[in-house]
Amino acid sequence: MLFKLDAERAHHFTFDNLKRLAGLPGAKAVLRGLYDYQHPSLKREVFGLKFPNPVGLAAGLDKNAVLTDELATMGFGFVEIGTVTPRPQPGNPQPRLFRLPADEALINRMGFNNDGATVVAERLRKRQNKQLIIGGNIGKNKDTPNEDAAQDYVAAFDALAEVVDYFVVNVSSPNTPGLRELQDKKPLISLLQQVQARNQARTTPRPLLLKIAPDLTDAQLDDILEIARETKLSGLVATNTTIARPETLRTPATTVAAHGAGGLSGRPLRERATEVIRYLHRRSEGGLPIIGAGGIHSAQDALDKLAAGASLVQLYTGFIYEGPGLVGQINRALVP
Repeated sequence: MLFKLDAERAHHFTFDNLKRLAGLPGAKAVLRGLYDYQHPSLKREVFGLKFPNPVGLAAGLDKNAVLTDELATMGFGFVEIGTVTPRPQPGNPQPRLFRLPADEALINRMGFNNDGATVVAERLRKRQNKQLIIGGNIGKNKDTPNEDAAQDYVAAFDALAEVVDYFVVNVSSPNTPGLRELQDKKPLISLLQQVQARNQARTTPRPLLLKIAPDLTDAQLDDILEIARETKLSGLVATNTTIARPETLRTPATTVAAHGAGGLSGRPLRERATEVIRYLHRRSEGGLPIIGAGGIHSAQDALDKLAAGASLVQLYTGFIYEGPGLVGQINRALVP
């Protein structure tokens, strides 16, 4: 039924109705009974945080932190909200989200549409489930020039610092013009140093991670590892969406082209994301925690990411195609 609706409309329809459903007496308990699976062996301690299980929700689905309590009932070990910018912005013109069902993939060019850091922070302060680990994925506003980008990241950090458990700096989205230029070594070091300086000035600094694109070369990945060491990052999120359009796509090329620019996610990203994780894990000699994301549509996909060196995994497109049961399937597969 949902797939008969426009993709973005289906997203809002699902969010609105899940919010209503979960508000009914006993509904959250029912959702937990259907989807939540916890076991002592699933617990993980990564970058100083204690996760009840290693399966999280990737940034992009609950951008504005409107559904964290409801998502917690579905068994996620953590939820990453955002990408959040300092000021609210509408994002790119619609339509901007497209399904490729034959490939179990999505193309999106949302453009960091969000309510702004102040509103999102206030929403997180009011959430009921304070045990759920929340990650804050932060970015710059579209109209902020790259030379001033660090100011935006610091502003978003300041707004969210009291209400999230870890931060992810997002410079790898392909949907904000010029943003990926910030992945270059010199601007990235400068940006991360400024955010990290603000972070370390806090009484309790938050783990600070960087989300990277799957389209980087090995030499660029080596640069990322050097930058992570120099700026004392707590970890990496690998990977974001890809700007590539693989020849292996089953969707007709004319259909893909008609959807236009945007980041491709889902099954077509699975192998490349795993390769990036494996490369980073090997080159860092396992010394830098990695949250693995990209193309996880089954328990085996998650196991492959963890075997490649990921400490935790995140779902997005697989959650759309497979439904909330996927979280429990993965967690059950991880119990000896």
